[in-house]
Amino acid sequence: MSRDSRPELLVLRALKLGDLLVAVPALKGLRRAFPGHRLMYAAQGWLAEALELVGGFELLPTQGLDQPLAKDPGSVDVAVNLHGGGPESRARIAALKANRTIGHAGHLVDGPSWRADLHERERWVRLLEWHGIAADSEDVSISPPKVASPAPGAAVLHVGAAYGSRLWPAERFAEVARVLAAGGRRVVFTGGAAETARATEVCLLAGLPAESMLAGRLGLGAFAAAVAEAAVVVSADTGAAHLASAYGTPSVVLFGPAPPEIWGPPPGPHVVLTRPELRRGDAFAGDPDPALLGVQVADVLAALRGLGVL
Repeated sequence: MSRDSRPELLVLRALKLGDLLVAVPALKGLRRAFPGHRLMYAAQGWLAEALELVGGFELLPTQGLDQPLAKDPGSVDVAVNLHGGGPESRARIAALKANRTIGHAGHLVDGPSWRADLHERERWVRLLEWHGIAADSEDVSISPPKVASPAPGAAVLHVGAAYGSRLWPAERFAEVARVLAAGGRRVVFTGGAAETARATEVCLLAGLPAESMLAGRLGLGAFAAAVAEAAVVVSADTGAAHLASAYGTPSVVLFGPAPPEIWGPPPGPHVVLTRPELRRGDAFAGDPDPALLGVQVADVLAALRGLGVL
């Protein structure tokens, strides 16, 4: 029991921004089903601002699965495994010795069998429904950020990604930016601190002014605001694309190693571009997946025209 006397429900999903956002339908279902519980979300500490936008959950800083969760055995009433189906996440959940465990079928846990072919949103909704908890896989919306957008109405080109397998060539991003700017659109380039050099390269190749370069300059709240108030987002399959889905912002999403059937956007003003017949599927590769390289500048421009942005 927590000090405020409410029983605790803990969700394990010690992953990244996109992983949080595709779990929003399940998190909302849990919030509705357990209104009297203190709701905890175990994930990386830098996600705190994004978790506030989901609402209802407190962050339990958790860096992956290498260390036990910072909870005493028996202190959690309900433990929910939204992390995965492997032995590592199951062991972390089992160590909590919760009164109730919600997870896929496995050691000492009753639940649905794991299916690799399900979309991530559907996977976790299906899990909850098996355990008697209603959720809607298309209920992806989150609250608007409390901070103002640094570039309202701009075309946001998110040029970075966590791995090289998802990096669409800089010169192609630059060409898209040039065409958007020539059409009268304000263009800004976003990315994390580690992606500043790449964003600067794209900005220079596009011939756009330095103030277009926002990569490495925005906190998570301001980044969410930029996406929420953008005219369009062009991004690989990253957190930026999932934010666009959460806010209903028109987007063009470039898929490489990950199949859109598992990670793609919900219904809405979103266009998926990929070449599935070329997919190598190595998410951790240092070079772009052939399915991503198969997407040409002309494909992106056609998608932008279809969205009414060009």
